[in-house]
Amino acid sequence: MNRSCRRFTGFFVLGIFFLTVHGLAMAKDATLTNIIVTNTRDDLLVYLSVEDAFTQKIEDAVKRGVPASFSFFVNLYRTRGMWFDKKMADLTIEHTIKYNSLKKEYAVSRSWDTSSPVIVQSFDAAKKLMTEIDSLKVIPLGLLEKGKQYQIQAKAKLSRVTLPYYLHYVLFFLSLWDFETDWYTIDFIY
Repeated sequence: MNRSCRRFTGFFVLGIFFLTVHGLAMAKDATLTNIIVTNTRDDLLVYLSVEDAFTQKIEDAVKRGVPASFSFFVNLYRTRGMWFDKKMADLTIEHTIKYNSLKKEYAVSRSWDTSSPVIVQSFDAAKKLMTEIDSLKVIPLGLLEKGKQYQIQAKAKLSRVTLPYYLHYVLFFLSLWDFETDWYTIDFIY
């Protein structure tokens, strides 16, 4: 009887392990979407958004008052065939969300937006502000040569949260909600 209990326990533990690994494999990865490269009369612009950036753990932490920051990296290269590509722009943009539980509002700061921080009441509106970049000026068009080939690379990453030392023991789960997208590349001729 004792031996059959151990066998049952072994199958039970193996089943839980399988379900846990399977559940982790089924989790969605954050991806960049809707990447658009366009221009105004004076500037080259980029639009992009991130999907699946807010997991349940990130949402819960933000709603408890833990600030979260997303970093966006945008690079512009002039591709030159057999020669090394020339880096024309290297931008790092940061979005930060903070929840004020007394006022029940979210403040979203976006480093490239002059009207930051934006205050909203809805978490969905705050998530939209956090995950989108609209009309980011990459470079003045005067610095680009007509007829030449260029490449935009973009990537997003959840920045590590820095907390007071005593909270590291309480909020150890924060290391589980890191994400980083792959680099996405768009080639174009100006």
